[in-house]
Amino acid sequence: MLKPLHLLTLISVYRNGSFALAAQELGYTSSAVSQQIAALEKETGLVLFEREAHGVRPTSAARELAERSAPALAALDDLGEQVRRLADGTAGRVRLGSFPTAGVRLVPPALAAFARAVPAAAVTLEEGEPDELVDLVVEGRLDLALVYQYALCPRDWPAELAATPLLHEDLLLLRPRDGRSTPPLPRLTSRRWIASAAGSAGSLSLDRLCAAAGFTPKIAFRSNNYDAVRELVAQTGGVAVVPGLSHVPDDRIDVTVLTQKGAHREVLLVHRRAAHNPLLARLHTALIEAAATQRLYTRPPRRKG
Repeated sequence: MLKPLHLLTLISVYRNGSFALAAQELGYTSSAVSQQIAALEKETGLVLFEREAHGVRPTSAARELAERSAPALAALDDLGEQVRRLADGTAGRVRLGSFPTAGVRLVPPALAAFARAVPAAAVTLEEGEPDELVDLVVEGRLDLALVYQYALCPRDWPAELAATPLLHEDLLLLRPRDGRSTPPLPRLTSRRWIASAAGSAGSLSLDRLCAAAGFTPKIAFRSNNYDAVRELVAQTGGVAVVPGLSHVPDDRIDVTVLTQKGAHREVLLVHRRAAHNPLLARLHTALIEAAATQRLYTRPPRRKG
């Protein structure tokens, strides 16, 4: 295989018409330049220079090889620059996963800030629920993911993942606006409830909140689409409990922050402990800063100790 160093030397000798001048340009000795050209001639089987008393004369083969080498060396130099930028985190690609509500409230401002800070970097985004996203991070198909856990449905993360708390979401009771004060949970036993999919963490959290209040909710509708949940509350008279990031203010709906023990959801960032993508820390920071700007029904993570 042709060595880039030999080709660089060939181009310099060809351009300068002299081993000595090429040596000065490259910072070598004339002997080193001569040895490199000899090695290139041996490797290619070509005679590249005719040695004369006062210099060297390039052959047609030298001219052809020098002209063909220049674009390849330029591309190699460009590749080297790209590698340097990958190493220092100023270029490259990072793969992010997010659950839908974080994809609306947290991801856009984070990606906008990330693009301003690292304009040469690319981000791919995949949406899913925590179980799906965690598997993709463990498998190395995502670099970082936004996930959640309900306080009443705690979960263990795989040992190979690092999990960083990002924020807490209040759980909100939604009911149609009727001008009356919101009754406590035990007085909502007869109402029709709107919940997320059966078996989901949100649905289990609702069951446990209601159980602590002494009743089992009568589920009339189920949907994982919070826009649909909001419309069902407004138009069917049902009630629902939703996490803070999901809520959009609506004049038709009364919102009450639940104060019962465990009435919150935690948002976390997870990534592989062994991950070495230099861009990971930059996106991690952008997401933390985006979370810090949230004010409506969210708050910073609780510190232990």
